[in-house]
Amino acid sequence: MKIRNALIVGLGLIAGSAIAVAQSGRQLSIATGGTGGVYYPLGGGFANILSKALPGITATAEVTGGSVDNLKLIGTGKADLAFVQVDASWDAINGTDKFTSGKLPIQALVVMYPNHMHVVTVDGTGVTKMEDLKGKRISTGSPGSATEVFAFRVLEAAGLDKDKDVKRERLGVAESVNAIKDKKIDAFFWVGGLPTAAVTDLAATPSTKIKLIEIAPLVEKMNAKYGPLYTGATIPKATYSGMDADNANITVWNLMAVNAKMDEKLAYDLTKTMLEKREDLAQVHKEALNIKDENQTSKKAGIPWHPGALKYFKEKGLKVD
Repeated sequence: MKIRNALIVGLGLIAGSAIAVAQSGRQLSIATGGTGGVYYPLGGGFANILSKALPGITATAEVTGGSVDNLKLIGTGKADLAFVQVDASWDAINGTDKFTSGKLPIQALVVMYPNHMHVVTVDGTGVTKMEDLKGKRISTGSPGSATEVFAFRVLEAAGLDKDKDVKRERLGVAESVNAIKDKKIDAFFWVGGLPTAAVTDLAATPSTKIKLIEIAPLVEKMNAKYGPLYTGATIPKATYSGMDADNANITVWNLMAVNAKMDEKLAYDLTKTMLEKREDLAQVHKEALNIKDENQTSKKAGIPWHPGALKYFKEKGLKVD
């Protein structure tokens, strides 16, 4: 009887240990963006890759308002990692613009791909250049997004007052596309990867001809005020159906960012997984192919690196400074 009881106790302890191990797995929350953009599908793809590549890790992509919301989520520990723009991240660590309530302890793991600012309109609105937006009803992005931050800076550089010169809505890209289809707005701002599904949908709408407004000449003014964050670039005319020519626009880099308090080993594993599984991630969206070793530079990151990322870069022989 004593032996049997001892066996029962022993088996109970083993079972309890197994349960404890099972419960010790880490659940990661990935802050992304709206469903019509690029962050969300990439976040979902990365969550699946992490769950397979890292033992004991499960990850979930969360729909959010965008970079500003994401930075606040990881800054307060409500999300573990986030897809964010460099300009919003710079504001977060310096306590400026949308982050005047205080600096956030944000660090970079990976420089991902460049985000393209789209200033989108359609035939029939009378909008062909930035100056034509005066007096028009436009969307400058959802309230928690870096699109809104970027849009305000583009309007400012173009000499337009965001509060006085335009009638402003605050819609995500999917909502903006629906609004312009319904003639409720004349144009909208969206910053994202190429192509963005919602913009592709608008361009493919019957009896609709898409137009992208050129903004590249505004880069110098924007960088003079906000720092060397922005770069002139091009959206090739083959990106969206109906484009008559390449669009001269502006880009800003995207980051995978985390709280500075993240465990170094976990940060190392996340960095390694994203850089070494980029081709798998590209099955979800081709922008993942721009997540390259050579893009891992401090100039492009704009904010400090997490020590876990630096450990991986050192092992790979990457010079990031």
